Amino acid sequence: MAEHRSMQRAALLDAARSLLSEGGTEALTFPALAERTGLARSSVYEYFRSRAAVVEELCEADFPVWAAEVEAAMAQADGSEGKIEAYVRKQLELVRDRRHRAVVAISASELDAGAREKIRAAHGGLIAMIVEALADLGHAEPRLTAMLLQGVVDAAVRRIELGAAEHPDVITRAAVSMALDGVRG
Repeated sequence: MAEHRSMQRAALLDAARSLLSEGGTEALTFPALAERTGLARSSVYEYFRSRAAVVEELCEADFPVWAAEVEAAMAQADGSEGKIEAYVRKQLELVRDRRHRAVVAISASELDAGAREKIRAAHGGLIAMIVEALADLGHAEPRLTAMLLQGVVDAAVRRIELGAAEHPDVITRAAVSMALDGVRG
């Protein structure tokens, strides 16, 4: 029985990922989750008390994977500038991966304080990765620079998500260029 519940919960989370990646947070509704999974709407409530609870659980599952992929890309890069480039490039690459589109939709959405706190903590982990590379480059304010750098990444993510006129590769190149020019400052 417990295994069946765990499978249903996983199916609900996967359906939530799909809904978020297709239509953003507005698309994530309990009727839509019920329809996608073939469960009764009342069953969805047995697993999650609210949309925020669904999002919170998705964050707990997906953010560490996102962060680990960024960290792995940075670990393979040469030198501090290489790490910074990998940090920007990998995040923008992950946006195009369906598994991670939900993470992007979530970041921009209105959530309850608990879910927002979890996202902030996960983002904090990403920021910490880049602070070290910036400190190695001799930045006086590596944490501030890291936060601003993440702002460039977030803006590029939104541009890609919106299906902007520019090709995602063009957006990525511009973001990498801004990041590297900025940290060389």
